[in-house]
Amino acid sequence: MQQHRFARKLHGEIELDLCFSCQCIWFDEFESVQLAPAGVLALFRRLHEHRDDLRQPWPDLLTCPRCQERMVQGLDVCKNGKFSYHRCPRQHGRLSSFSAFLMEKGFVRQLNGAEVKALADKVQVIRCSGCGAPVDIRKENVCSHCRAPIAILDPDAVQKALAEFGQAAYRAEHLDPNALANALIANERLNAQAQREAKATHSVGFTEMADTADLISGGIELIVGLLSDS
Repeated sequence: MQQHRFARKLHGEIELDLCFSCQCIWFDEFESVQLAPAGVLALFRRLHEHRDDLRQPWPDLLTCPRCQERMVQGLDVCKNGKFSYHRCPRQHGRLSSFSAFLMEKGFVRQLNGAEVKALADKVQVIRCSGCGAPVDIRKENVCSHCRAPIAILDPDAVQKALAEFGQAAYRAEHLDPNALANALIANERLNAQAQREAKATHSVGFTEMADTADLISGGIELIVGLLSDS
């Protein structure tokens, strides 16, 4: 893990441990509630910077980095749905995926059945925002590997956070599943085209990649683009 500093609520900074290949954050006790809205948006930018990092699956056995005790899985509920994490039994802290943390903070919400159906008409297979495994949303409403629900970045929540620290120039339009799907597919096709041009001799498989998107990473990319234009 790498240590990164972000704005703390009220004043000062908080130091968080991030692993971009595992898409996870380690929080010492009480750190998760100390991150300011500005810190969350700085985290958006940091995730965007590492969007092309090679992902690796989480190991079956997770141990606390402080005491090496085996961590236990926890489940909590927020207004946007259920999110899971792993916690140290000695209360040294907890490990959260990026998507679970953003759901906890209200920046990511779980899609309902109608939204999943509408999205499936545009994007058949997505990448799980928790573990990176492919999810065929025509057949599954959760990831078959890690059981994470299908979730999406909520632009209204991002707009609210931005307003809290004065970026009034930012305007986030409501993104329905169809509109977001089209934007994500367009981004993936551009990425695929760039890779085809760079590796002309290894073109097999790019068509499938163009139809596979990570809804949260793609949403973060759109948000970062809007922030850059504001």
